[in-house]
Amino acid sequence: MPVPVPRQRDTPATESGEAVLHTAAPPTAAAPAAPHTTPLTLLVIEDDPAGGLTVPEILDTDGHRIRLRTARNLTEAERLLTPDVHCILLDLSLPDASPRTPAAATAAAMATATAVDQLANLRQVLRIAPRHAVLVLTAEADAERAAEAVRVGAQDFLFRDELDGRLLSRAIRYAVERKRADIAQYKLAESKLRAQENARLERGLLPNPLLEGSDLRFAARYRPGRSRALLGGDFYDTVRTPDGTVHAMIGDVCGHGPDEAALGVELRIAWRALTLAGLCGDDLLSTLQQVLEVERPCEEIFATLCTVDISPDGRRAGLCLAGHPAPLISRPGRPARLLPYENSGPALGLLPRARWPRRQVELGGTWSLMLYTDGLIEGRIGEGKERLGQDGMVEMINRHLDRGLSGESLLEASVTEARRLNGGELTDDVAVVLLSRAEG
Repeated sequence: MPVPVPRQRDTPATESGEAVLHTAAPPTAAAPAAPHTTPLTLLVIEDDPAGGLTVPEILDTDGHRIRLRTARNLTEAERLLTPDVHCILLDLSLPDASPRTPAAATAAAMATATAVDQLANLRQVLRIAPRHAVLVLTAEADAERAAEAVRVGAQDFLFRDELDGRLLSRAIRYAVERKRADIAQYKLAESKLRAQENARLERGLLPNPLLEGSDLRFAARYRPGRSRALLGGDFYDTVRTPDGTVHAMIGDVCGHGPDEAALGVELRIAWRALTLAGLCGDDLLSTLQQVLEVERPCEEIFATLCTVDISPDGRRAGLCLAGHPAPLISRPGRPARLLPYENSGPALGLLPRARWPRRQVELGGTWSLMLYTDGLIEGRIGEGKERLGQDGMVEMINRHLDRGLSGESLLEASVTEARRLNGGELTDDVAVVLLSRAEG
């Protein structure tokens, strides 16, 4: 059924069948700037065989033209639904385009279409145009169905007998802005949900150390690479077992996506459980490799790991390296240096029956032991291709130690300087753990 319309200004159609509707009055200089920088486009969907619904002239207060496209069915509407369409006006009297059996089609033709049948078209429009504002057009007697259309997802409804240019103009603007607000609200809620999920995953990557009863001091810094907000594949942990031994670990899963971050969480939790169960050294790493082989998304994924177990008196430690950089130790009156890293084992996941020898290290009475991932040493120095490297890191740490820095201040200064030398954010994740002991 065509809509009765007031007089409309003659407007030539474009080659695509798109008409351009002008405003009745020119804009004034005092008018505020409109939120739209391009003309609005309205897609009308109705099945008038006489040539399409004639939309009344739209009185747009900001001076922009409003373009019009018409479609006689949903198939044609989907073809005309290009990104520059801002709003859709759907006539609810459009026959239901849902596929029917011949018997169902006959029954539908003999009966008055129900609200569910007519809203099926609306649901179809909402499926093919989830980011577009949608208005529905119906008779005043169908107010209940119009309200249901809004509950289904339309931005607003218009009554056919009351339609005029001013009402339609206001409805289009309202629908477009409301849809934008709905999308913004949805994105905000989605962002909050993603942040909550990331925070839960990050808590798995960055656990609270279990050091109750130990005289060791603990500090840590974690910074994801610049392409991620919260997540990374680096992980670490520290626990004290009932015999007084302090176990510390730091690791790095190759790759930077959420799968790698999740795998890092799994390895950290497995390491803590195995350590508390009494495993250490090669036995622990062999079991962790089995966990990685089962949980990794593909066979190319591997993980490097460094573990230390510090004796209850704090003077000795066992060191195992699985393809990971060696820790750095500093003692009073002596420059910091790397712990021995000869005879280290391969990264987890590379060799099926690998072994990881445990090396005994003398720590002394007062010391600081720094475990780190390669993100700290792989940053560039200046604009060239030269990397900071382990030697450069050792020199950097010694400079900070000479300034009297320790604990959290030492780690923060080191990560900050590595970023500065790199000329910006480090591209890889960075995790640094510092365990310290003062005798006396």
